[in-house]
Amino acid sequence: MSDSSPLPPVRLRSEAELARDALATPLLSRAARLARWAGPETRVGAGGELVEEQLPAAAEALGLTGEGAAGGTTRTADGGTTPEDAAALASEAWRVAVDTGLVEIVDPDEEEGSAVTTGDALALLTSGAPRDVLGVWLAALEAALADASVPELDGLVDAMESGGEIDFSELDWDPDAEAEFLDGVLGNLYLLTVSEDGPGDGPVPLPALAASMIVPDDMGEPTNDVLEQVSDAMMRLDDQFRVLEPVGLVEYQPVDEALMTDAEENAAAATAEGAGSGPVVDDTDVTRYGMVRLTPLGLYGIRARLQEAGLAAPVVGDLADKGADVLLDGTAEYPPGAALAETEQWLARHEPLAAARELLAAARGSDQGAPLRRLRCQQALSVVGAAAEPALREVLDDAELGGLARVWLTERGAADVPAPSEEMVFWLTIDTVAAQLAAEGNSAELRGLVEGLAQQHRGFFDAAWRVGHPATADVLEAMGRIHPDKRVAKEARKAAFKARSQKGE
Repeated sequence: MSDSSPLPPVRLRSEAELARDALATPLLSRAARLARWAGPETRVGAGGELVEEQLPAAAEALGLTGEGAAGGTTRTADGGTTPEDAAALASEAWRVAVDTGLVEIVDPDEEEGSAVTTGDALALLTSGAPRDVLGVWLAALEAALADASVPELDGLVDAMESGGEIDFSELDWDPDAEAEFLDGVLGNLYLLTVSEDGPGDGPVPLPALAASMIVPDDMGEPTNDVLEQVSDAMMRLDDQFRVLEPVGLVEYQPVDEALMTDAEENAAAATAEGAGSGPVVDDTDVTRYGMVRLTPLGLYGIRARLQEAGLAAPVVGDLADKGADVLLDGTAEYPPGAALAETEQWLARHEPLAAARELLAAARGSDQGAPLRRLRCQQALSVVGAAAEPALREVLDDAELGGLARVWLTERGAADVPAPSEEMVFWLTIDTVAAQLAAEGNSAELRGLVEGLAQQHRGFFDAAWRVGHPATADVLEAMGRIHPDKRVAKEARKAAFKARSQKGE
């Protein structure tokens, strides 16, 4: 995810809804249950971990033992969770309880060793404000992300158990690089979710997400080496998203394990019986390769981490209590849908006619951002509706707003709308193209507008270069780049040169 371009605004649920979601996540709810279970007799090791003798009791407190035990782990034949998996879940929940401050480690004396006491964070889960609850959840998220960045490495475990030093180069694992990779993946997933041309609330195929981190943007057909890297990244992400789902960050459909099994069987069969023999793997269903989506809580969490990293991550509604000038400037770079949603929230706090007058006043100006402000103003006034008419009539003689007002009134069938002067028509045309350039760049819609202007108005460029709009030369120059007809493009460039000469540039 690029740091240079602003992120689209995200639509977040209320903090109360998100706090309820946080309390219901398996990882945080287990950690809270263990914090309530722990007492003066609970013993922990030097690192704050539960001693092995206490794990069965902790697992029982979490309801992970016995028939029908929950937990999403491997089951025994009678439907319960295996003792090993129950102990692992209890250990994980305990680490989160410690990391989030739900429990605190105390050292009464050297003989008795470390014990625990209830942490201040536990009270926040029961009597704190929604933001307090979310603060505890964010701490649990950080703990889960740290766990997800650690691969399954038997060598690491052996080194730790033997008390030896860990040689990360021998393990082929760079902790910082692994964390950075996961951050990048989650950033891309966030961007895909909030972008208007992305899947929105829908899931993202794991291969596409892995490719977003591996395949260069300018690469056509990926090489075999790149495809192998994507495949390796998918397997890493499959493990990581399994770890992150219990904290409520994502909803994840794992990679179908039959794909890997079938691939091994196919390879063995091909070796034994010749190429092309053996069972055929149906790999056309992309969902078999894993599907992931950020939950509403996950969107909140990733946005918080982006902000902590210094990135601007706006939320729809941020501008609702600001002035019209801040609204128009703030939504200038928003996608159309997000700009509309933000504007609707702003208008909901204002009386319609007063809002229309404030918007029109904020739309004035000759600076570089003014054309796009006027475009956003026009879009906002369309939401206000008929109540805005008196405000529009008040600016009919305004050099910057008169054309906009006439268009608005005419589109709504208003009576007694004075015809615009030719100068106003050309000024509004330049202003409109300048706004579209700022909003969309050289889009297909803008190319169509430019072609239409040249066709409908004979001698357009002869008149356009004389328009006293600050962006006239830039607009004509852009039209020369955009128009597909070389003759017309040359006329536009000549007109741009005349406009610059007229301004003394």
